[in-house]
Amino acid sequence: MQRACKSLLLARGALAQKTLADLEIGALRSLSTSTDLKAVLAEKIPAEQERLKALKKECGAAALGTVTVEQAIGGMRGIPGMLWETSLLDAEEGIRFRGHSIPDLQKHLPAAKSGGQPLPEGLLWLLLTGDLPSKDQAAAVTEMLRKRSTLPAHISAVLEAMPPTTHPMTQFATAILALQSHSQFASAYESGIHKTKYWEPIYEDSMDLIAKLPAVAALIYRRCYQNGKNIDPHPTLDWSANLAHMMGYGSDEGALEMMRLYQTIHADHEGGNVSAHATHLVGSALSDPYLSFVAGMTGLAGPLHGLANQEVLRWLTNVREQLGDNPTKEQLTDFVWATLKSGKVVPGFGHAVLRKTDPRYTSQREFAQKHMPDYPLFRLVSQLYEVVPDVLTQTGKVKNPWPNVDAHSGVLLQYYGITEDKFYTVLFGVSRSLGVLSQGIWSRALGLPIERPKSLTMDAVRAIAMENHAA
Repeated sequence: MQRACKSLLLARGALAQKTLADLEIGALRSLSTSTDLKAVLAEKIPAEQERLKALKKECGAAALGTVTVEQAIGGMRGIPGMLWETSLLDAEEGIRFRGHSIPDLQKHLPAAKSGGQPLPEGLLWLLLTGDLPSKDQAAAVTEMLRKRSTLPAHISAVLEAMPPTTHPMTQFATAILALQSHSQFASAYESGIHKTKYWEPIYEDSMDLIAKLPAVAALIYRRCYQNGKNIDPHPTLDWSANLAHMMGYGSDEGALEMMRLYQTIHADHEGGNVSAHATHLVGSALSDPYLSFVAGMTGLAGPLHGLANQEVLRWLTNVREQLGDNPTKEQLTDFVWATLKSGKVVPGFGHAVLRKTDPRYTSQREFAQKHMPDYPLFRLVSQLYEVVPDVLTQTGKVKNPWPNVDAHSGVLLQYYGITEDKFYTVLFGVSRSLGVLSQGIWSRALGLPIERPKSLTMDAVRAIAMENHAA
């Protein structure tokens, strides 16, 4: 078994080392010319089911690693314990979506305009099929989502029953739950659908939900910040551009491109983060995509997960209030040290897994250099990029002193006039639907079981630790 497992892993490793030259000649582009996403997905499923069977047969008894007491009581950080096909986070290279880095996506995914940002619709095709889509295939996803995007009348009524001062994420979660009354999977399960067919109504629910989320988000934004004056969807704009349009920023092409970038880079970050894991966990109980996704969104609303870019903006505001728009490097260095000595962290720097600058930060920085090079907030973020890592390294306590995605995302939104930082997590949630719901479809297609890890009391942990130590 071990020899067969080793051979299988070596083969997978060789596949993972495919170079960018493969991309240049289109070796990894979709072999299918069909523009029917569900049909192409259906063709992929049998082979992936066989891959999983072979993995279980040949490597089922192989160890993925050891678990320390520190890991068990430290949030299970770093423990390999779930299957997540849509993305993988590398400590050195950052996130890869089906093997493709963010620079790869910016180069090879279809864009709305020549040289522009990739369309999230193309990323959705990639996440579900593993193939880079053609322009026609991405356009077909845009059209498919557009046809599904109309909100039922009761969604507006549900939101209107809540005070407009209700937190946007609370409204977002409530609206998603209200959409659950249309779940095709819930209806099919009640009717006795065979488990091998689970993925089909899960797919339909997921596409319906993804399609409607921009309208839900825009509805919440307009009622919270624009006196409830809603804007109808544009008949020809793509998925993420329509979100910007319905929020009130459709006249600025830069804002449309920014939203395409934002929705692409926040789409997935493997399965261990709170929003992804919560969605996966609840989905493993065969809760439909509406119920599982709302679990993820309530996790995303937590201050330690989805509110980080708000913390960054508040800290930057504090910097500007105390030092002005043109601080010296020495002033910034002193300010960073003062932040750390006060017992606080510098928000937007460091990551649980990454050990280099987050590629999502880099992509936003490049966008800002092109579209807003003289924006004072961007100049400040750029200065901090030169200061903070050195200070954090000098403390000797930080494994990754480099900026993450949150260090920059709020700056882009602020530049285009989206200044209501409480709403930022909703935009994050719209994007995250692409990754977690794609994985949810595959989880059901692969027949993954209900998640049920083992828990221990402190006494049990100590007993096992002492027994292992004695051995």
